[in-house]
Amino acid sequence: MMKKWLLSFCAALLILGGAGCQKEETASNKKPAEHTKAPEKKEKKTELKNTYPLTGIKTNKDTDARVFAVMINNHWKARPQSGLHKADLVYEVLAEGDITRFLAVFQSEKPEVVGPVRSARDYFIELSQGFHAFYVHHGWSPEAKKILSGSNSKVDSLNGLYYDGTLFHRASFRQAPHNSYIKYKDIMKGLKKKGYDNKDKIKPLPFLKPSEVKTLTGDKADKVLITYNHGETVGYTYDSSTKRYARFSNEKPTTDRETKTPIELDNVLIVEASHKIIDSYGRREIDLTSGGKAILLQRGKAREVSWENKDGRIIPSGTGFVPGKTWINIIPAQPGISKSVSIE
Repeated sequence: MMKKWLLSFCAALLILGGAGCQKEETASNKKPAEHTKAPEKKEKKTELKNTYPLTGIKTNKDTDARVFAVMINNHWKARPQSGLHKADLVYEVLAEGDITRFLAVFQSEKPEVVGPVRSARDYFIELSQGFHAFYVHHGWSPEAKKILSGSNSKVDSLNGLYYDGTLFHRASFRQAPHNSYIKYKDIMKGLKKKGYDNKDKIKPLPFLKPSEVKTLTGDKADKVLITYNHGETVGYTYDSSTKRYARFSNEKPTTDRETKTPIELDNVLIVEASHKIIDSYGRREIDLTSGGKAILLQRGKAREVSWENKDGRIIPSGTGFVPGKTWINIIPAQPGISKSVSIE
């Protein structure tokens, strides 16, 4: 009896032992539990603390560099020009005859070289002072000389007539008067030499909010053509991939001479103003204060607006610019926008 009980007890132990072994085996065959990844922390976007006053572009860089404005030649012998692609804003206005001249206004970007540099006109000086700009030119008209010369002048300026061959240099690949150039480093040398400030806080241009940019309205404007008097044309073609307008002169793209960079704009403002010939040489007097009709090109759309002169700056009334670069074409009120501008 005892023997039978012992056999049963041993059998029970074997069964229990086997079960125990089986459990251990099963446990050892299980895959280790996968650790779930902790959710990645989203990187906080770095908030840019400053805004360039003439482009409305955000940055962490200092934005108080002195504005400088350079008179740039637009004769066909002076094309392609140098440095225009770095300008925040460009005014294009007739000088003498049918050829326009540029006032290139720089602040957020610094061109390595600018030119060809041409002579001053009184209305270009007036436009430059809307930004308290350091005005760079090579020569002057009689009216401009009155404003810029003498110890009582209120305009900080640098004249290539007095620094030809030192701060200004003559390019060998072009003939005078289409060959005067100046490097950015020499503009700064001139600024320092004359004792002017290299820092300045200026009021920003009016810019649209992101929500306003998204809801811009207007007529389709993929191609715009401006005719200055006897056939000289300026064109703008919209590129939907860049959301910018590329500039052309007489159907040839406007590019930087050194880098081949195309001139592309976020805003094109075409304004009409009264022009008057004042001497036998063909110099002009232009009314930049009275305001009038204008067309504003932005994001492939054209809007009829009015322009005004606010604190020396030509701006569209009741609206603002898309953040970025701006080109302002000032055309004669006669024949005016209706006859000088075509939009497709």
